[in-house]
Amino acid sequence: MDKKIVVALGGNAILTDDASAEAQQEALRKTAKYLVQFVKNGDNLVISHGNGPQVGNLLLQMANGSTPKNPPMPLDTDVAMTQGSIGYWMQNAMDEVLAENDLDKDVATIVTQVEVSKDDPAFADPTKPIGPFYSKEDADAQKAEHPDFTFVEDAGRGYRRVVPSPKPISVKEYRVVNHMVNDGIIPISVGGGGVPVVKDGNRLVGREAVIDKDFASEKLAELVGADSLIILTAVDNIYVNFNKPDQKKLEHVTIAELKKYMDEGQFAKGSMLPKVQAAIEFVENSDHGQAVVTSLENVGNFLSNGSGTIITK
Repeated sequence: MDKKIVVALGGNAILTDDASAEAQQEALRKTAKYLVQFVKNGDNLVISHGNGPQVGNLLLQMANGSTPKNPPMPLDTDVAMTQGSIGYWMQNAMDEVLAENDLDKDVATIVTQVEVSKDDPAFADPTKPIGPFYSKEDADAQKAEHPDFTFVEDAGRGYRRVVPSPKPISVKEYRVVNHMVNDGIIPISVGGGGVPVVKDGNRLVGREAVIDKDFASEKLAELVGADSLIILTAVDNIYVNFNKPDQKKLEHVTIAELKKYMDEGQFAKGSMLPKVQAAIEFVENSDHGQAVVTSLENVGNFLSNGSGTIITK
């Protein structure tokens, strides 16, 4: 009760096979019904979310519809645009579900800037998947049309465009998030990992990149002194030997055990690995916090009996 928690939503909480605004709004209404359980539990909620599919689709729309007089926007601006659109849908859905449950809470979206280092090696090595999955043939066709794009095979699920993914150093608006939580407001922050910016004197300058939303959520949770970082993904638990006959789900696990499994290569680079790394960073950098990895659908079980993967020191 009365805990400050940062909940990081995976892409499945927003996007289905239908990329229309109506379908994504409907998906978020379903998501809100799960998230409201935290509010009913008495938790002080901070929501973050990914935007990989949305920002990738926006980039394609801009590339296909741009003209010299109406050029496409840079990637940092696209991240800000999807923060606004997804945040609007999310706060609208949360408002509706809170009212249905007679909960008097305000929800607001913060266009969030996340500071990264201009010297981060990620700028020379694009790795962050954005946009839809493609077959090899479709990825080759996209590459031919957009030679500056980079495509890679993503965890056996198809090919996706990848962009630089620098690590977050700080969250510019974390104090705003804290003020909102202290005033009983539910903030939606670091959407899509936040807008990547670097310091240039007194200016913050946007960079063409996408920050991993799990790392940005971890940094925000750390800065606001959250009691828990809860990463919601497609599975109820983290597994070792995933999809093998001897697969094993992890329930209560220490960071030392997780690091051992990481060294064994247990976690897929494009999917579970960043979640595990973010969870470890939060627990290591928190005096009393824990990290949880579970699914959106398992929120009720987690709140009632601790079901999920719980990571502690």
